[in-house]
Amino acid sequence: MSLIVPQPTPGKSDWFVHDRFGMFIHWGTYSLAARHEWMKSREKMSTEEYEKYFRHFDPDLYNPREWAKAAKAAGMKYFVITTKHHEGFCLWDTKYTDYKAPNTPYGRDVLRPMVEAFREEGLKVGFYHSLLDWHHPDYTVDNCHPMRENAEYIARDKDRNLERYVEYLYNQTEELLTQFGKIDILWYDFSVSPAGGFAGKGRDVWHSEELLKMIRRYQPDILINDRLQIDQDIKTPEQYQPRGWMQVDGKPVVWEACQTFSGSWGYYRDEESWKSVEMLIKMLVDSVSKGGNLLLNVGPTGRGEFDSRAKDRLAGMGEWMHYNSRSIYGCTAAPTEFSCPEDCRFTYNPETNRLYVHVFSWPFRHIHLDGFAGKVEYAQLLADASEIQFREGTGVQGVNTANDGGLGTVTLEVPIKQPGVVPVIELFLK
Repeated sequence: MSLIVPQPTPGKSDWFVHDRFGMFIHWGTYSLAARHEWMKSREKMSTEEYEKYFRHFDPDLYNPREWAKAAKAAGMKYFVITTKHHEGFCLWDTKYTDYKAPNTPYGRDVLRPMVEAFREEGLKVGFYHSLLDWHHPDYTVDNCHPMRENAEYIARDKDRNLERYVEYLYNQTEELLTQFGKIDILWYDFSVSPAGGFAGKGRDVWHSEELLKMIRRYQPDILINDRLQIDQDIKTPEQYQPRGWMQVDGKPVVWEACQTFSGSWGYYRDEESWKSVEMLIKMLVDSVSKGGNLLLNVGPTGRGEFDSRAKDRLAGMGEWMHYNSRSIYGCTAAPTEFSCPEDCRFTYNPETNRLYVHVFSWPFRHIHLDGFAGKVEYAQLLADASEIQFREGTGVQGVNTANDGGLGTVTLEVPIKQPGVVPVIELFLK
C-alpha cells in the first residue's frame, strides 16, 4: 500500500505524529480584560493604561492539576502554554523582567506548578513564547504595536535598541530550556510583516539561525515550529483546516492545526461563536485524515479556571475519545489507493492495518466503498464493537447499478438511526 510519509525533522517527532491531539493554553493578564488577547493592540492602549490588569492579576482559583486532568480526560497527549504572549507578561519567575506573575497580587510563579501537574498526568510539555513584546522598553513599533498611531511614542524609537530586546529574547529562551526539565515543543509566535510604513521583524532581526542553534544545544530532541521564518519540525496552519496534507516544496511535512473553541485565544467573556462538540471532533478527525495534529486552545479566566463552555467541550470530546481514540492515536492518512466516500473521512493505522471510516453525515442504510472488494476481513462500529455487515461486488438488491457501485465495491449495511456523534466504523483489512 502507498502511504504518505512526512519528511524527517531535526527534532524527535515520532511521539508527536502518534499522539495527534494537544491542548493550547493562552493565559495572561488579558484574561482580566476578558475581551481578546490582542485587546491592548486593538484598543491602542498604552502600557500605563494596561498596567491595571497586572495590578489586579490574582487567580485565586488556579489549580493546574484540574487543568491537567481535564486535558487528559479529553484525550489530549501534550500541552502548549503561553509563557509570554505579545503583552509581555511572563508566567514564570524570570530574572530578566519585573513584569511577571510573582510580582502580581498572586505573588507566585504559575508556570512551574503547571508543568509539574501536566507531567504527572503523562502529558508532554510545550512552551509558547511570543517574539513580540508590547511591554519591553526596547521593542520598536511595528504594524501590530498598540502605539502604531502614536506619533510621540514612535518618535522615541530612535532611543530604543532592538538588539537589546533580542538579547532579552535569547536570555528568556535559555531560562525556559534550562529550568523546567525536558521540553518537548517550543512554539514561537510570530514574525511581523512590513506594513503601514513600518519595517517587519523576521529571521534577520531575531537572528533565527543562531537562536535555533542555541535551542538545539540545550534540547536536541525538541520540536520547533515555523514562525522564526526558518522551517524546522512543525508547520502550523492557524484557524483554518488545510485541504490536504501540508507540503513544503512539494513534499509532505509534519503539521498541526491550531484552533480555538471560539473566535478568541484568550478568555473572552462575551464571545458567542463557540464551536459545537461535533464540529470540534470533526476538526480533529479531519486533521488526522490529512496526516496532521490538532492543537485545541483553552483560555482560562482571570481567576484561573476553565469556564463552563470550555469544560463542556472538553468533556464532550473526552466522551467521544473514550470510545473512538483508536481511530486517532497512531493513525494517519489512508493509503492513497483508497477512495473515501462522500461525507466521510478515513484514518489508517499502519501498525494494525485497520482503516477507520468517520461518518460526518449519516446516510440511509448504506455506505459504498469503491475499490474495497476483497480487501476487508471484518467491519464493526468502533464505539461498541458491534458488527457492521457488508456485501461485496453487488448492489443493495443484488444487482449492479451505477449508483450502487460495481464489482469492486464493498457496501456497508449501517443502522438507520445514527449511533452517536461522528460514528466510526473500523475496517479490519486483509
